[in-house]
Amino acid sequence: MTDLQAAFAEIKRGAEEILIEDDLLEKLKSGKKLKIKAGFDPTAPDLHLGHTVLINKMKTFQDLGHEVIFLIGDFTGLIGDPTGKNVTRKPLTREDVLANAETYKEQIFKILDPAKTTVAFNSTWMEKLGAAGMIKLAARQTVARMLERDDFKKRYANNQSIAIHEFLYPLVQGWDSVALEADVELGGTDQRFNLLMGRELQKDEGQKPQTVLMMPLLEGLDGVQKMSKSLGNYIGITDKPTDMFGKIMSISDDLMWRYYELLSSLSLVEIEALKAKIAAGTNPRDIKIDFAKEMIARFHSEDAAQAAHQDFIQRFQKKALPDEIPELSITINDDEIGIANLLKDAGLVSSTSEAMRMIKQGAVKLNGKDKITDTKLMVSKGTQEIYQVGKRKFAKISLI
Repeated sequence: MTDLQAAFAEIKRGAEEILIEDDLLEKLKSGKKLKIKAGFDPTAPDLHLGHTVLINKMKTFQDLGHEVIFLIGDFTGLIGDPTGKNVTRKPLTREDVLANAETYKEQIFKILDPAKTTVAFNSTWMEKLGAAGMIKLAARQTVARMLERDDFKKRYANNQSIAIHEFLYPLVQGWDSVALEADVELGGTDQRFNLLMGRELQKDEGQKPQTVLMMPLLEGLDGVQKMSKSLGNYIGITDKPTDMFGKIMSISDDLMWRYYELLSSLSLVEIEALKAKIAAGTNPRDIKIDFAKEMIARFHSEDAAQAAHQDFIQRFQKKALPDEIPELSITINDDEIGIANLLKDAGLVSSTSEAMRMIKQGAVKLNGKDKITDTKLMVSKGTQEIYQVGKRKFAKISLI
């Protein structure tokens, strides 16, 4: 395999679609240092592993000697990305956008080389465009063209409102590519319309249209829906090492390979070797532990990865209680309290119905060993016990 073939194979790794693949190959053959763009709206202060799928792909291009541009959409963030939304997204304040952007800059350099990364803000050129320029930009597309977008089409068909400013979002994202003269733009599969808009506007401006490389949306811990903070199925890159380790160990064995392909620094050949080890009898848990340690080392440190592993062994593999358990006192009016209410009042569950469900699933333990199976159990005033719900929630509760 030639160096070019090897580079192209690594670029294609995990990609859902490349438009147009032959164009990208020609750009790589030219030997030109390509401009690789990926945009992120700073809509929340912290990134999760789902966001890093694109950042990892940027790292691939960076390692191949190309210029990567981490574009912070401080202007588009004020509009609110309508992608995948069935209602108009609430725009952020300028202060929120700038505060979140600062945390993004800190977090991306856990993966990218800061000396080789250009961090750009799209307000730089969008504010210069002005009102007249924005009207001219809006004139380049029709309402009919905008309604080809899947989410707009569905909202229109369902008589759900679409604010006029939402039509501007794909146009602004496309204009970013013009302003940066991007050779390649990276994005998720849900960004297809916006990414192609960049190609159209570049053609209008006489530029060579960018290649669009779309990455899949990483499934969250549930293995079904995309990783999202709003769904609670995410692994944050600023999560504590022990929390990150526990979350990763909770994913299914099948999902583990998807995480390896999209997030690990191991080569595809090395990943295939791991699959062969499992086929030969290695416990998938051990392979998952290696992945958890890799992620923690990347976003924290090697020492943190080792410590989280030891904590996992102590807490879960040996079924021991953690060294530090939150202690709290709960005042009750009667001599007894029902177990479901106790767990809810302690914050170990969100509701009594969740408590009942967890008890029925055998997920509630007393003092680290005895399962509580009676949903109607009454606990007496004056007791002090350690309650555990699931794998990671503990509390030493005194009833007074």
